Amino acid sequence: MPFTWPPFEFNPGDFSLQNIQERYLDFGIVIERFDTIIEAVLVTILLALLAELLGIVIGLFVALVRLSSFRVFSFLAQAYVDVFRGTPLLVQLIIIYFTTPLIGLTFRSLFFAGLVALTLNAGAYVAEIFRGGIQSIDKGQMEAGRASGLSYAQTMRHIIVPQAFRRVIPPLTNEFVMLIKDTSIVSVIGLVELLKATQDMRNETFNGTPLIAAALIYLAICIPLIYLANNLERRLNRRTA
Repeated sequence: MPFTWPPFEFNPGDFSLQNIQERYLDFGIVIERFDTIIEAVLVTILLALLAELLGIVIGLFVALVRLSSFRVFSFLAQAYVDVFRGTPLLVQLIIIYFTTPLIGLTFRSLFFAGLVALTLNAGAYVAEIFRGGIQSIDKGQMEAGRASGLSYAQTMRHIIVPQAFRRVIPPLTNEFVMLIKDTSIVSVIGLVELLKATQDMRNETFNGTPLIAAALIYLAICIPLIYLANNLERRLNRRTA
């Protein structure tokens, strides 16, 4: 039965401030495994950073193809964006890692498998960010470039894309924040990033503190980036006003 009532069972005997402190705020458990936490955080940051950089390359290329006059390539670029934006990242990761051996492709590295999934997913979202940024540039910029003797490709490279790139920095920063949080999904294939490392600690200690620590670390990484993106967006709005 998918739904039962009451939806949970509450034991008043286990609910006390002391028990909450022991089960969720015993950070000595985390400090004892500090080296493991640091390694996991570095894996998380490296995974997100590489996926973002590669996603920017893929996303810019896909955005330019989508805006091109070649209908076949534009359709394929649109299909890529729709597929990776329209399906859950978890499903994509499972397909990429667990089913590709059926067609002869086996990932020897958990990190690389996670990177491929995150990059392909990020590329689709970044493509839409770049497409919006490019289309926000006044059409007169393209006309001026073509009138000065530049080709379409040269105008895009030297005039349109540089202006668009400045405009998409805030949403790209927000995308990076989402990517950092999405790295936790890679734990399902066994990669020891931040969530996986703290889950293992929870299983060993039967204590929820490691997961609380993971949440706090995610906050410490993401909150400054969120405020940075908001600040960049305000500056951009002032310049374009």
